[in-house]
Amino acid sequence: MSDDEPAENISGGGAGGGSPAAFEAAADPATRGEAVVDALGDLFWRKAYGGQDAFECLVRTILSQNTSDKASQPAHDALMARYGPEREGTTERVDDLAASLANAARDELAETISGAGLYNMKSERILALAERVVEEYGGADGFDAFVREEDPRRVRETLLEMNGVGPKTADCVLLFAGGSGGVFPVDTHVHRISRRMGLAPADADHETVREALEASVPPEKCGFGHTAMIQFGREYCTAREPACLEGPEACPLYDRCDRVGIDELVGEAVDPSEAVADE
Repeated sequence: MSDDEPAENISGGGAGGGSPAAFEAAADPATRGEAVVDALGDLFWRKAYGGQDAFECLVRTILSQNTSDKASQPAHDALMARYGPEREGTTERVDDLAASLANAARDELAETISGAGLYNMKSERILALAERVVEEYGGADGFDAFVREEDPRRVRETLLEMNGVGPKTADCVLLFAGGSGGVFPVDTHVHRISRRMGLAPADADHETVREALEASVPPEKCGFGHTAMIQFGREYCTAREPACLEGPEACPLYDRCDRVGIDELVGEAVDPSEAVADE
């Protein structure tokens, strides 16, 4: 595991909208995707989803783009300390994070979140999103109600229309704020592992992987599958040195994997799309 990655992935830290929950593996999984997620359930933690403030979740996910949780978490904490409900250095309470950020100076915000990388671009996006949320929903509470109460399909379409919000960010808001079932966000780990295992076509893009997973994993297991697959990617199924190169006994999901792009004899791993292109 890289020194740049946290020991556990809980997709947003302790305030990430999750709480401990029982997880029951199916006696007879209906699909291969469900069987893989159930196997991950024997390895990693159990979580339930929903409950996080939608606008804060959106901001948190923007901060996490193109960086690790280890880097983005302190940036989020610094942002909340300066612009959140209980700001440091003042007794004044801010009831609306979106309104607070909409009035922030861009250079000050950029300095505050600099630890997350790409801070100039991210500060511009956060300011624009805050202004839109205040203008269209009246603030963070109205946006939160929209995410929780509207049809998830409409929420996703609306989020994707926002500058800087891609499919993964939209899906994380739906999952961790809206508590929507059947949402399987696809990050770089999920994208790699799903294709390597054969759960999605080897040359599939992120959206195609998402569609394949959401079609094969029961809705109530998609959120857990997302976080557990990320953890599996960090501990076992890394990009260049997956555990299977050390032998079948090194990977707990060896028997459930097609190992697309893995050459165990040579001891080499390539992206699944490269393996298909070479055939």
